[in-house]
Parts: sequence; C-alpha cells; structure tokens
Amino acid sequence: MTKMTKTELAPAAKAGLGILGIVQVAFAFLAFWDLANRDTDEVRGPKAAWVPAILVNWVGPASYFLFGIRR
Repeated sequence: MTKMTKTELAPAAKAGLGILGIVQVAFAFLAFWDLANRDTDEVRGPKAAWVPAILVNWVGPASYFLFGIRR
C-alpha cells in the first residue's frame, strides 16, 4: 500500500483537515487567552508551566480546561 500525499487527497478531505487545523489553533488560542486573563490563584500550578503544556496539540488545551482551572 502506497502512502498518499497531500496533493492526492480529495478536496473534501483537504477542506476537512483545514477546518480541523483552524479549530485546533482556536482551541489553543482560547486556552492561552484564558490563562493570561485568569488570576494566579484560580489556576492549578504555576501559570508558566501551563504555557508549554497548552502547546501540545489538542491534549494541552483540553488538559488546561479540565484540570488547570480551579472551580
């Protein structure tokens, strides 16, 4: 089985991957924005530790929203 390149993908697949990429970047941006605007005492752990964690695709922002914010 040969590996497909980006140019061999169907137009719908290219559009889907593009939308998925935009959603991923927006999710990370929202996590960074929330981290920057939230008080230090409302964040579990140091804020500086969350910055590289949020950079991990999908897992980082989700972890921040699930575990990094004190409720």
